[in-house]
Amino acid sequence: MDYLIVDLPPGTGDIHITISQSFPIAGAVIVTTPQQVALADTKKGLNMFRMPGINIPILGVIENMSYFTPAELPENKYYIFGKNGGKQLAEKYGVPFLGEIPLIQAITEAGDQGMPIAMDTNSVLSASFNDIAGKIAQQISINNIQ
Repeated sequence: MDYLIVDLPPGTGDIHITISQSFPIAGAVIVTTPQQVALADTKKGLNMFRMPGINIPILGVIENMSYFTPAELPENKYYIFGKNGGKQLAEKYGVPFLGEIPLIQAITEAGDQGMPIAMDTNSVLSASFNDIAGKIAQQISINNIQ
């Protein structure tokens, strides 16, 4: 196995601390949405991973639901939840900004059909997901060298 990814809910609860102290972890990817209330929760998680007793490297920040693009107007971007919150968070904490995931119905539909959009080589979104995955792998490699 090259990577095992564990998706934890937002927060800094017992499960987060137990997992981070019980297993060797190469790094944490912080996923947020752009609005301020989500960023406040995300900061708590980010700070938890940096605590001396936990000390897990932050591989970067992904901004989910960055903007809405309707299928019939693929060039339009509507910033429903704010703009650049994840990017600003990454800059503030000195970690890489890994990318934006738009709020697009095709992501939900593909997942519900058991075919994640990242696997659809005809999708423009596939390139975005692959780019983010490449950046995460790159950060892991950098951390391993250091």
